[in-house]
Amino acid sequence: MISALVVDDELPAVQELTYLLGRDDRVGAIHSATSGTEALKVLEREEVDALFLDIHMPGLSGLELAGVIARFAAPPAVVFVTADDDHALEAFDLAAVDYLLKPVRPERLERCVGRIVEAREGARGAQADAPEIITVEQGGVTRMIRRDDVAFVQAQGDYARLHTPEGTYLVRVPLTDLERQWGGAGFVRIHRSYLVAMDAVQQLRLGGPQPTVLAGGSELPVSRRCLPGLRERLAAGRIRPRP
Repeated sequence: MISALVVDDELPAVQELTYLLGRDDRVGAIHSATSGTEALKVLEREEVDALFLDIHMPGLSGLELAGVIARFAAPPAVVFVTADDDHALEAFDLAAVDYLLKPVRPERLERCVGRIVEAREGARGAQADAPEIITVEQGGVTRMIRRDDVAFVQAQGDYARLHTPEGTYLVRVPLTDLERQWGGAGFVRIHRSYLVAMDAVQQLRLGGPQPTVLAGGSELPVSRRCLPGLRERLAAGRIRPRP
């Protein structure tokens, strides 16, 4: 099932599209917003697979919002929903999955959801073969870094600092969120302030007052609570001799 966010400055339009989406068994959670600013706040706290976006809104327009979302590390699929087709070319320049005209017909929306589901499945297959790319801002410059270049992540309040061979990068994501999102990619919590990539672990040191690991050229603390899980992961990846 996919999760959706409906954005329109007219509440009746939000309610109608939410109702139509709710009738589709392929759609799960449906969030709503009546402005581009409100939509960004929803995207900060919720995982959204598809964004159904009105173009003509006061303040941040639908096209402007789509431009912001396109810079996300993993942007949701964007579907423009509008009363005219004057902006269709601009919409597809922004890699929109679909362009729906108001009033939205149920059968047309059904085909649109099918496209989103197909695109999502295709993206999953591509992600299995390609590393995730993270977009970070540093000194007014946007940089693209590969997740598999990150040796460890350090908590800094509501932010997290990614440590790579080329340098460190601050991202506005709490460590607990990265632990959940990157657990399947081999990142393990070793301390309340650290996640480490298992591929980057060079040594586990048990001597001294506190266990530590050597990863990415840095010695990191391992809490007593996290130590059993770390040792289990290391044992699982150990090469064993043939019997």
